[in-house]
Amino acid sequence: MGYEVIKVNENTWRVEDGGVRFFLLAGTEKALLIDSGMNVHNAKDIAAELTALPVFLLNTHADIDHIGSNEQFDSFYMHPAEEAAYRRSGKSGTIMPVREGDVIDLGGRALSIVELPGHTPGSIAVLDEANRVLISGDPIQRHGRIFMFGAHRNMEDYIRSLEHLDTFKPQFDEIWPSHADIPISTDTIEELRDGARAILAGTVQGKQAEMRGNIITVYDLGFCMMLCNK
Repeated sequence: MGYEVIKVNENTWRVEDGGVRFFLLAGTEKALLIDSGMNVHNAKDIAAELTALPVFLLNTHADIDHIGSNEQFDSFYMHPAEEAAYRRSGKSGTIMPVREGDVIDLGGRALSIVELPGHTPGSIAVLDEANRVLISGDPIQRHGRIFMFGAHRNMEDYIRSLEHLDTFKPQFDEIWPSHADIPISTDTIEELRDGARAILAGTVQGKQAEMRGNIITVYDLGFCMMLCNK
């Protein structure tokens, strides 16, 4: 399956990789890949064709569709709560831990880390405040599917993360998710929060389905699907 590179502006690109996307952000001194793809295993080479700057890697979380090219890097940024899942994938490399409040300065382009646990324990978003964009990973989507089934997903944490993210809304105008529509509006945060609350309250009807050998419940929230434990 091929990939497509889309130039967003002079120092920002997104790579569409068959149902998932990753991003390349450049400053004046270095560049940062946000995630490393699913089908591609040469994200570093793709980045080198776009910028002459040294390229570093940050993973929003350790799900397999976000770490496809990680072994091209000796080290990478990741929340430490993702390490167990990452090691189970069989991937190698040194994790440089990042947590909320940390800032990665690319040179004239400061990127802040926002913690969004729930989809996974160490899911993070990247706030590019100068460009007023939040790169959200998987927890925020529109017309996509948010995976919330499995032992490492937690709906209560997810709701708290959405409530927490709401406090950052004055700092960005749009959201760039890893899946489905892009860009999406900040209103999606509130819609997802209300949908997740309704699921926990039992006021939205779900349908049983099977995925990856798991019996799950699929909730259609109208603007996205949420796949939850049975």
